Amino acid sequence: MHTYYLSLVQITGKKLLFVAALFLFFNSALYAQKTLAFATGSPEATGVSAAGIDSFLNAVAKSKHEFHSFMFLRHGKVIASGWWNPYQATLRHSLYSCSKSFTSTAIGFAVSEKRITVNDKVTSFFPGSLPDSIKPYLAALTIKDLLTMTAGQDPDPTFSVVASQDDWVKSFMALPIVHKPGSQFLYNTLATFMLSAIVQKITGEKVVDYLKPRLFDPLGIQGMDWEINKQGINTGGWGLRLKTEDLAKMGQLYLQKGVWNGKQLLPKEWIEEATTFKIDQAPGADQSKKDASDWMQGYCYQFWRCRHNAFRADGAFGQYIVVMPDQDAVIAITSETSDMQGELDLVWKYLLPAMHPAALPADPGSDTRLQNHLVALNLPPLKNTGNAANTEFKKTFSIQPNNLHISSIAFAVNGNVCHVTLKKDSANYELNFGDTKWLPGQTNLQGPGLVTAAREDFSFMAPYKVAGSFAWQGSQTLQIKLCYTESPHSETITFHFNQQQLDADVAYSFNYGSNKIALHGEAGK
Repeated sequence: MHTYYLSLVQITGKKLLFVAALFLFFNSALYAQKTLAFATGSPEATGVSAAGIDSFLNAVAKSKHEFHSFMFLRHGKVIASGWWNPYQATLRHSLYSCSKSFTSTAIGFAVSEKRITVNDKVTSFFPGSLPDSIKPYLAALTIKDLLTMTAGQDPDPTFSVVASQDDWVKSFMALPIVHKPGSQFLYNTLATFMLSAIVQKITGEKVVDYLKPRLFDPLGIQGMDWEINKQGINTGGWGLRLKTEDLAKMGQLYLQKGVWNGKQLLPKEWIEEATTFKIDQAPGADQSKKDASDWMQGYCYQFWRCRHNAFRADGAFGQYIVVMPDQDAVIAITSETSDMQGELDLVWKYLLPAMHPAALPADPGSDTRLQNHLVALNLPPLKNTGNAANTEFKKTFSIQPNNLHISSIAFAVNGNVCHVTLKKDSANYELNFGDTKWLPGQTNLQGPGLVTAAREDFSFMAPYKVAGSFAWQGSQTLQIKLCYTESPHSETITFHFNQQQLDADVAYSFNYGSNKIALHGEAGK
């Protein structure tokens, strides 16, 4: 570092700006190297415009999408990464269906170890879970049909089965198969669960444990967990929690055709088989619609084909691993959005044209702006409105019977912290919220999500990491927002105080504020 200080003394004008920018960039790169497994590089050195990445971030800020994290790899180096506070690099994120690609990878390892083939019949693994009468389509069902979402069931049985008390394997086997397996695409997350069940059946290990020495340990992925059903089987099609960097590692492994640190972890042939076109999701769609959609490019083995010769793992609400072989690039994103295509459109509009075949001239001004932008990423906390912010408020309300089973709510606002105690069923949950800022914490209160109604064992996931913010919307209205920072979701409760009465509505980002739940209460004597 001494050479930088000497140069700064000797150089003036534009050269001074250039060296200062380099100093800032390499300092941030050195810091990143302490926290990330990947080497870092400047965007221009890898042929990427820093200004283009910055334009992408500006477009994200103006969009309706709530990004939580973003990591951009080019030629195996991290050239940009950022987390929108209160989300952090050290936190995991629920991946929803992005988990499917990891289940597919477990199948790939089992195939490479000659434990199974993709042509094996599904019925052969579960002789004790079969119906009394095995119909021809069920008898014909193969692992490949599960991998390609062509199991032939219609409609998708996932939610009805996983919300029941039944054994999910037996329930799957008992379902009618109305189309010839392999002939028609229908997104079926229960089919992915069956892949997880097959891996556990043949290895004696849950998928998360089977992958540990084969995938997670070699890639340096730690702290992962995966939801399990009541029979102790990883859910397969959802429920994996990983850090953003871990998603980038998975993408880079697939970009490198299964090679990691010079070692072939997964056969190149499997990588190619798993990520190439297998079935058309919409064979009758107009070509113009196909050209505009990343959901009509073909489905692989629990991966999706994308436009621009890319492929991806993706999960509900915008969890992505986008692999771009033509550009030698990987993009990992975690977020919450109602328009997943809209997020991918931003990638194609801003990041794809920012990439060039060769290195670009140094652009220290753009590098500095980008680095500053990445450091400052933030989800806005709640803000006070009106004139009256009540800094001393203490009251307890008994709540009328409601669908959330909340029986009482106690408030204690003390300066810049709002303490809220919810009594739900027989448990008390203490939550803390920062005054117009995010206050990190944890709770045993389960947050909202797509699969909270599933019959699973959620106990291992607690305590949940959260961040809370509160603000007064006038003197008689208090609003609190709780982000579950290892999931895409948050919840906002608005309390209206009228002397001894309380009216409140609970809104979930999960359903974008629709279907609010009303609460009514009265102050205790």
